[in-house]
Amino acid sequence: MKSLKILSLAALTGIVFSSCNKKFEEYNVNQNRPAQVPPSMVIGGVLANMNVDKPWSNVMRWNQFDCCNYNYYGDQRYDWGGADLNSFFSLTNVQQMEAEATRLGGKTNNPYNALGKFIRAYFYYRMTSLVGDLPIDDALKGTAVVAPKYATQKEVFVHILQWLDDANTQLTDLINNPDKSNTAEGQVLKGDIYYGNDLTKWRRAVNSFKLRVLIALSKKSADTDLNVAAAIKNLLSDPAKFPLIEGMDQNLQFIYNNINKYPSNPDNLGNDATRYNMSATYLNILVTLNDPRAYITAEPATLQLNKNKKSPADITAYVGAPAGQSLEDMSSLMSNVDTAAYSVRSRARYYSSYAAEPGVLVGYPEVCFNIAEAINRGWAEGNAEEWYKNGMKASLGFYGIPLKGNVVKTYGGVNYTVSFDFEGVYYQQPSVKYQGNNAQGLTQILQQKYLAFFENSGWEAYFNWRRTGVPTFSTGAGTGNSGVLPKRWKYPDSERTSNTVNWTASLQSQFGSGTDDINAAMWLVK
Repeated sequence: MKSLKILSLAALTGIVFSSCNKKFEEYNVNQNRPAQVPPSMVIGGVLANMNVDKPWSNVMRWNQFDCCNYNYYGDQRYDWGGADLNSFFSLTNVQQMEAEATRLGGKTNNPYNALGKFIRAYFYYRMTSLVGDLPIDDALKGTAVVAPKYATQKEVFVHILQWLDDANTQLTDLINNPDKSNTAEGQVLKGDIYYGNDLTKWRRAVNSFKLRVLIALSKKSADTDLNVAAAIKNLLSDPAKFPLIEGMDQNLQFIYNNINKYPSNPDNLGNDATRYNMSATYLNILVTLNDPRAYITAEPATLQLNKNKKSPADITAYVGAPAGQSLEDMSSLMSNVDTAAYSVRSRARYYSSYAAEPGVLVGYPEVCFNIAEAINRGWAEGNAEEWYKNGMKASLGFYGIPLKGNVVKTYGGVNYTVSFDFEGVYYQQPSVKYQGNNAQGLTQILQQKYLAFFENSGWEAYFNWRRTGVPTFSTGAGTGNSGVLPKRWKYPDSERTSNTVNWTASLQSQFGSGTDDINAAMWLVK
């Protein structure tokens, strides 16, 4: 037994010694993981990551579109901690995508490089709007710069706008001067899950997103470096140079199917169809406006049907819960299915298939309302009322509601019909008919934009509320944070521990203290 052990040890020692002939770096390479891939294989994942804030996610509850009434499944509290800034990981893939395009024959201007600039702008806009200052020049350098300095939020927005301008310029050149002889993988766009590799539609999305960014800077209209009003006027006055999304068929949107399933679908009907109910902030506005989108997105509260004997066609049977209501009270009022006080999301629309509706990232209704807002504020020429109406019509059309005709719905196995006339009835209501280029008219535009954002466009409903105060969001025990709606997220804890010096300096610069406070106002909304 001893000789066997000695032999084994000797054999093992021999293996170790012989293995030293290899370089250590060779063992550090995963032979099962490709070191190089075509950019078309990278862009699909990057584009999918843009759909990070999905319908019916926590973000939509913070937008106050719906509420969770059962604490096992969640709540609507705004006691925010560290923000999700995982988009930085997606941006490293953008860098790799661009490098692979160059390696595989892409010219200096190639579609992956152009879209890379747009994707940078998209992710940075989301992240800076959540937290404030962010690293830019020193970011994404890996071990070369482990403690990146922060750029001010203003500098971040300057970069965003420049990326968008560059993307538009590059896409314009690629569209107008196609090099049909260059079929290299790095020069031909493939793997585009949104527009099927159509650069013309991407160009519209880029400029429509730029309009969103400029509108988001409305509180900085006096900043002469940014010249927000002039930039908007320039954008809207030259559609040949800055084409925008002009219809619902040009939306930048994620299409769900039986594989990439819509977040609410038949698989989870039994788990959460009654655990979530509609929010008053959204649904009660629809009811007040006698808006048929209530019938499409929600179901009548069973309390109204069974106790108050209302018909599903009676819009007052649709009741949303205040997001600020305590979870205990909300749960109690929803505990009995037959006498539930609040409406739940429409099972016919959101649980009957795996593709209820597209997940819009940048859509035509928003473009319309942003143009209307710009005109209302005197930043552009045009008819604000016309764009305001276009936005409403587009949103109604998204739900299949005719501008004049009947909406046929089914509830409890029984059909009911609701008539609708946009021009003759709905728009003639004083609360809907445009009140002019004044504060009242602006509130109407912002309210309708909020309704059109329902379960889409990520954080935009919250960002617009934070910027304008429209509509009035509910607060109370249910929203936490001592009844105050926060203005931002904290930075991730990893920044505090691994980038302490720059993190502290940024907080001091932004908020006048070293406190990472969710109630502090960032530059964007000061």
